[in-house]
Amino acid sequence: MSVLRALLWVYVVAALGYWGWAAWCAFRTLRGVPLLRCLQPPEPQRWPRLSVIVPACNEERDLGDALRTLLAEDYPDLEVVAVDDRSTDGTGAIIDRVAASDDRLKALHLAELPEGWLGKPHALRCGLRESTGDFVLFTDADVRFASGTLRTAVAHCIEHRIDHLTAFPDVQPHLPLLDDAMAMFVRQNLIVNNRPWAVRDPRSGAYLGIGAFNLVRRSAFERTEGLEWLRMEVAEDLGVGLMMKRSGARCDVVGGYGSVGLQWYRSLAEAARGGEKAYAAAGYNILRALGIAPSILAVELAPAVGPMLLAWPAFRSAGFVGMGVLLAYLTWALLLRLWAGDRLLPALFGPLTAPVFVALFLRACVLGWLRGGITWRGTTYVTADLRQGRRVRFP
Repeated sequence: MSVLRALLWVYVVAALGYWGWAAWCAFRTLRGVPLLRCLQPPEPQRWPRLSVIVPACNEERDLGDALRTLLAEDYPDLEVVAVDDRSTDGTGAIIDRVAASDDRLKALHLAELPEGWLGKPHALRCGLRESTGDFVLFTDADVRFASGTLRTAVAHCIEHRIDHLTAFPDVQPHLPLLDDAMAMFVRQNLIVNNRPWAVRDPRSGAYLGIGAFNLVRRSAFERTEGLEWLRMEVAEDLGVGLMMKRSGARCDVVGGYGSVGLQWYRSLAEAARGGEKAYAAAGYNILRALGIAPSILAVELAPAVGPMLLAWPAFRSAGFVGMGVLLAYLTWALLLRLWAGDRLLPALFGPLTAPVFVALFLRACVLGWLRGGITWRGTTYVTADLRQGRRVRFP
């Protein structure tokens, strides 16, 4: 009994440390990361040319609407480069149709993928070569923009001499289970690990890049290693932030809620397929994945498990610490929702979602191990090449 009591104490204290840190990170994010829609930068005397690069592989469901919102923007000097990356559906036809109706859009069709490249970094590089803007926005083919977003973002960069601006997207709610999983992903991978409030501090090693919105100043981007450095990096969006920060660029992060939106996976099956890249988070190492999974599960279940210890007199003191875990968890959920302007209720059921989240992570890692790599968008990339090209390191 004494051994079990000691283990439970270690468990609840460790969980309290994690959730206390998560709550602190949510507080710092609320205080230190402004919302893009709330910014009111002065208009520059001359608007620089802006190029938006949109890579698309089999995105016929969302691409048309995404391009329409981009081209509905009133940015004075706008160029959109839509890259059809070897699509087998109607993506290419959609791009051609929109390009025929608006000369601000350039259509670029890719038929092959060079050896040693992942599809998306290659498509971004090809789009960048075709672009001419002083600022370049890398975005995804399912992202929708609210009116005035591009003007505000570029004016903010000019006012504060920012070289790289990334934005948290407003992920539209769909299924409560997937909403909880998204909240868990954002907390673990983007807020707790990457400390977005510290990105603008040049003395900090914190960096961030999000695929929905990576806006760079071309002259600063050209001082980095370039997309060639990220040619086999699955998390190329984070890689852009890493490159910009380590090159000495001035970086910043904003919340794109109400400005930059997308629809995440619409079903659990879509989430399972889309999450197969998660093997990268384990460093393409199945043993590390098998160690990470129970750790994640234990931490995520702690807000529910910890208070239950109050029901057993022998563990009641540990149960009081467990109540502290629950309080820290609720504080995180409230602060994050205050910042993101999202619903609070789904976040409260996070512990119930944890087993599903961990199961999807394990599925991705086991499949990656069995396949000897990652199969993505119809192309298989072998583990040895992925490990050699990995730039972003996850804790």
